[in-house]
Amino acid sequence: MSKPLVEVKDLAKIFDVSPPWLNRVIERKSRQFVHAVDGVSFSIERGKTLALVGESGCGKSTVARLLVGLYEPSRGTVEFDGIDTAKTLASNGALALRRRMQMIFQDPYASLNPRWKVQDIVAEPLREHGLVVGLEAQRARVGELLSSVGLSPVDREKFPHQFSGGQRQRISIARALATQPEFLVCDEPTSALDVSVQAQVLNIMKDLQRSNGLTYLFISHNLAVVRHVADQVGVMYLGRLVELADKAELFARPRHPYTRMLLDAIPDIHMTGRARTPVQGEVPNPLNPPSGCSFHPRCPKATERCKSERPLMRQFKGVAVACHEAEI
Repeated sequence: MSKPLVEVKDLAKIFDVSPPWLNRVIERKSRQFVHAVDGVSFSIERGKTLALVGESGCGKSTVARLLVGLYEPSRGTVEFDGIDTAKTLASNGALALRRRMQMIFQDPYASLNPRWKVQDIVAEPLREHGLVVGLEAQRARVGELLSSVGLSPVDREKFPHQFSGGQRQRISIARALATQPEFLVCDEPTSALDVSVQAQVLNIMKDLQRSNGLTYLFISHNLAVVRHVADQVGVMYLGRLVELADKAELFARPRHPYTRMLLDAIPDIHMTGRARTPVQGEVPNPLNPPSGCSFHPRCPKATERCKSERPLMRQFKGVAVACHEAEI
């Protein structure tokens, strides 16, 4: 077995969300911290796609930003091809590492500079990394990149406002591909798009993965999208990974009650009349998370043990689950 391209071990990120010092003194409040990511571990094989799913605020996007070095981890390590990314990004090897991993952001309306032409947007990584020298050579390379994502080379003379949302996201993908990366972190790249446009963008990403041998971390809350693109699926809840399994296994036999809740929320005409167990309550306040298993206030199978003891991630027949019920 070859070594995974990406290995994440006990990754954590804590944000200080305390009010200003004077407010704390007057109101006699202590400092407040949010554990946005709390001990997440996973690996991604070369050429494969791992999808992270979960409700808004569960820490998916924070994991994405930690992997590409936009945030510094509070604890744990991220290894890319055997290289510790945090140490490398703080050294002279940062530029070479950044060339090998890129990110596609969620909002195509916010991630592109509205004052720049597409030529400048897509050519920026080429200039920064010194990959293509000369204006004509850059123009030719930008035309190739635009063609690879289903746009025309003549689109390089336009501004972002002249494109639809789906076309803008294709420009973002072309920019990410400019450095010929091995690893792409995709933070909900289709969530701002119409369903028909989502399908076009996802098919382009699948084609690019096959032709370029790309490895993806795919962040999404849409399980229908995940089913289309992923090889492995990780389910996150309140900063922690609660289940990690191959796609087919997770959709066929979900082990964690939270995973079952997410799958039950998908409309399925073949399951008309099937009894469903509704999950009560809201996502807890991350400033004051529940004791023990953080899902226990909403779980129909919670026991006294769940309220006091945090379940560890354990392997069951090739599936990793953090649930006391799954151990029985």
